[in-house]
Amino acid sequence: MIEAWIGGAAALSFSFTLLLCLDLRRRFPPVGHRVNVGPGRLHIVETAARAPARGAVLLVHGASGNFADPHVALAERLANEGFRVFAVDRPGHGYSDRLAGRAATSPRRQAAWIRAGLESLGVRDAVIVVHSLAGVLGLAMALDSPSFTRGLVLLSPVSHPWRTGVSWYYTVAATPVVGALFGWLVAPAAGLALMRGALRSVFAPNAAPPDYARRTRLALLFRPWHFRANAEDFVDLCAEAAALSPRYGEIVAPTAIVTGAQDKLVSIDIHARACAREIPGATLQLLPGIGHSPHFAATDAVVATILEVAARAQAAARSHPETV
Repeated sequence: MIEAWIGGAAALSFSFTLLLCLDLRRRFPPVGHRVNVGPGRLHIVETAARAPARGAVLLVHGASGNFADPHVALAERLANEGFRVFAVDRPGHGYSDRLAGRAATSPRRQAAWIRAGLESLGVRDAVIVVHSLAGVLGLAMALDSPSFTRGLVLLSPVSHPWRTGVSWYYTVAATPVVGALFGWLVAPAAGLALMRGALRSVFAPNAAPPDYARRTRLALLFRPWHFRANAEDFVDLCAEAAALSPRYGEIVAPTAIVTGAQDKLVSIDIHARACAREIPGATLQLLPGIGHSPHFAATDAVVATILEVAARAQAAARSHPETV
């Protein structure tokens, strides 16, 4: 009797997830380039410049999201300033392939694939703007691809190792076999039920923007493969940050860090302030009353910082034309 009940519940959960995935594909289809980078394809969304050209900006989302999070907040504003703007689904997220299985958690590999994708679209260099978990990716790109990284803007970044671990459900979802069952049978329904409360905690003390979940395609996260990729990225990130962070003093790109002074999700001392100390010439702006998503809660300040970094990069290029 119990076995039959468990089997029936599992079948119901699986059917719900399958129907959800089909519905999400219908409501939120891919809208950008599907670019081949060797082991698979990346989904990259381009917004054309609407003013005299000022170069390219790359927007990279953090955890539990896709290209649309920074794109919705920043793409139109930056295009109106003259930038050719690209927002990318990191490998395994949105409509980008996972590319290399568990090895795709490496921020250095993700950065290399994303650079290759942009270069295939004719981008020679870009100001790199990264949020939260993608902070290590942006720092890896600045270290491994200094000629491509025209400037670097870190928004509420994760950059250094930390001691508090990760949430239990990420650990479960990243575990072989058990993680697949969790992703198909538990995470979709539970995630949708808890999504509103999770958004409140992410944006606190600020309110989530109106219609945020729909505009940023947030529910795509609850597809099993996306949820698993997100969990793997989270679980492996601390070790990746520990390996990369001793090299931050080598970064030569003009760098700015912007973080909310009331960010309760990512430690300002462990990450933002450490970056400001270790990266030569880096600036740090703490925004009073702002939480973990300054690109939504303080868009003007973030856009101004991107413009300032682009101007610093242009001035550096004029001073050292032989490096361009």
